[in-house]
Amino acid sequence: MKKGILLIIVCTIANMVYAQQADTTAVFDKLTHDFGVFAKSDGPQTYSFAFTNKGSVPITIQKVTSSCGCTGSGWTKEPVAPGEKGYVTATYTPSDVAAFNKSVTVNIAGGNPETVVLRIRGRVTAPAENR
Repeated sequence: MKKGILLIIVCTIANMVYAQQADTTAVFDKLTHDFGVFAKSDGPQTYSFAFTNKGSVPITIQKVTSSCGCTGSGWTKEPVAPGEKGYVTATYTPSDVAAFNKSVTVNIAGGNPETVVLRIRGRVTAPAENR
């Protein structure tokens, strides 16, 4: 009986430790941004995704990859301390009159290494459609 109770306690503690390690370190304010409808002549559209380091050690964005050449990105280059904010910027440059739904993949190091996928979407129209 004592061995059974001890086994349950050990398993519970191990599960709690694993759950803490699996916590997300970089918490983004939002993962998707909708630019709505805009004219191709309005040119590039930019949105900055903000995140907070919820971990206990500094984190660094190692790499940001866009799903296509029409989407550019920028990000906080220096390490983000616990409790501090950083950003990932996504810029969509319209080349066609059409709806779009693009992804930006963020690789984060430090604390709990992770990959986060951000999305931008919207619809590009000809100038006359917006008037």
